[in-house]
Amino acid sequence: MSKLRLTMACWNYDRTRALADGRVPVEGVELNYLDMPVEETFFRMLRHREFDVAEMSLSSYVLSLFQSEPPFIAIPVFPSRAFRHSAIFVNRRSGITAPRDLIGKKVGLPEYQLTANVWIRGILEEQYGVPAASVRYFTGGQETPGRGEKLNLQLPPEFRVERIAPDRTLAAMLASGEIDAFYGPRTPSTFYSQPEAVTRLFQDFKAVEQDYFRKTRIFPIMHTVVIRRDIYEGHRWVAQSLCKAFVEAQRLTYDDLIETSALKTTLPWLVAHVEETRGLMGHEFWPYGVGPNRATLETFLRYSRQQGLAKTVLNVEQLFAPETLESFTI
Repeated sequence: MSKLRLTMACWNYDRTRALADGRVPVEGVELNYLDMPVEETFFRMLRHREFDVAEMSLSSYVLSLFQSEPPFIAIPVFPSRAFRHSAIFVNRRSGITAPRDLIGKKVGLPEYQLTANVWIRGILEEQYGVPAASVRYFTGGQETPGRGEKLNLQLPPEFRVERIAPDRTLAAMLASGEIDAFYGPRTPSTFYSQPEAVTRLFQDFKAVEQDYFRKTRIFPIMHTVVIRRDIYEGHRWVAQSLCKAFVEAQRLTYDDLIETSALKTTLPWLVAHVEETRGLMGHEFWPYGVGPNRATLETFLRYSRQQGLAKTVLNVEQLFAPETLESFTI
């Protein structure tokens, strides 16, 4: 019997590489894995629905569920996670040395709805007393002029969001002082090219992020994996097949990280880093599935609503294909 041919767009992560090179098959599927940067994947999937399966911004996916006919259904797999205290940058002349100094300031964002920015605003408000509506936001291209929101947003009036001029970039505006701070998943180029002008808000961000995890037990989720709704409705078994394959590909990565006979990753103290991470976060520190991620997902869904994005606070179960929420036992 012929297999179902599916095209999946996803970046080249160590935890998905076994899917890309075929070491881990997807049951019943002939997989065409397209390796491309996340910005391209998100843009093409959200605007044109070009792929059968794709990595997707958690924020964009949540917003898609409020459409009259939601175009995607997700599986509880999270190829990208990151602590985002390290993603807050400030102009050195802005007077911002502590989180509360952001209140009343001008903050650049590539897009308001980016998952990283939802997390940053939520963490700043909940942990540091910086209300999301207490700053002025300026959106546009980070390194290249002309970037716009991938989704049409209708925000409450208390959230002040303006577009920068079409010939400007946020990275340059941060260095010049036209904006005071920047939130975003990609490090602005001027952090490296003009260190005399641009710095991180949290200098010792690793310690800050580890303290945040100890306090909250949250490892922020950035991306999930979605199936185009028409593919899912025609072949509902695909959701579970994909889940199983992602889990197996991740298992191989966990094994590679602790291989000591010959290091597979170009980091001399990788094993020490893995042991430190597991000491803090547990053996499976990058969990898939709903159970170990419920509190993290509930926090994000609450932030999305509080920041004027989601129309209501969704339940976690509303995000994922029901076939992926339970499994058989023997």
